[in-house]
Amino acid sequence: MSPLPLQDLESPAHASATLAADASDYPIRERVYLLLATTFSVVLVLTNIIGFKLFQAPFKPDFALTAGIVTYPLTFVITDIVSEVYGKKRADFMVVVGFLMSMLMLAIVQLAVALAPHPYWVPMEAPFYQDGWIAGAGGEPRTALEGYQHAFHSVFALNGVLLVGSMLAYLCAQLTDNYLFHFWKRLTGGKHLWLRNNGSTMVSQAVDTLVVNSILFFIGFGMDYATGFSIMLTIYLYKLALAVLDTPVVYLGVYVVDRLVGED
Repeated sequence: MSPLPLQDLESPAHASATLAADASDYPIRERVYLLLATTFSVVLVLTNIIGFKLFQAPFKPDFALTAGIVTYPLTFVITDIVSEVYGKKRADFMVVVGFLMSMLMLAIVQLAVALAPHPYWVPMEAPFYQDGWIAGAGGEPRTALEGYQHAFHSVFALNGVLLVGSMLAYLCAQLTDNYLFHFWKRLTGGKHLWLRNNGSTMVSQAVDTLVVNSILFFIGFGMDYATGFSIMLTIYLYKLALAVLDTPVVYLGVYVVDRLVGED
């Protein structure tokens, strides 16, 4: 058989076929784990990015919640699926990788914030900022370029206290979740997935809420204890509701992954 022409070897179609063939050399069990771990890291990184936005809490619009509460519970769903199918060591490894990817993202974002802005950043038509805008009462007029840098900085520049609290809470909560999941699994002899899913998530979410908000409220904001714990309780109740709602998702995820892994 004659060799393929050089242009065929370098074509996108040939490259895609080669990658697919290479991937098929790995057991589907490992490919599914890679997909779950990648999804976990992506969701975690995005949670750290969007988490700085506050939105009105459902049924209680005067109360503010961080946007991260929408995506962060998904990480517990994934850890429970991995714990159930792959075991505690694989789940713990995924948690550590997620932490490292978050730190890498934070370093890259801070580098981007520090870069000097270029005038081309400001659109020629209908820019959000115009020359002469003023930041705060009594401030000096600024250029449109300074406005774009100000907006970028306000979104991505990190509060050191919040960063430490968030990362510490993440490690404590996720590792606690993995430990308790397998504690309940041993205690029930592998039965009652709903119990270990909810039992581990409810406790780990309490750990997450307590650690991150204690650092943020009492150290960062200097808030009094009564107000701080009242807000924490409200946040935790929302997390509990999401934990209960994700139970069918965990069952479905375990079922699908079991079926895929069983085909290996």
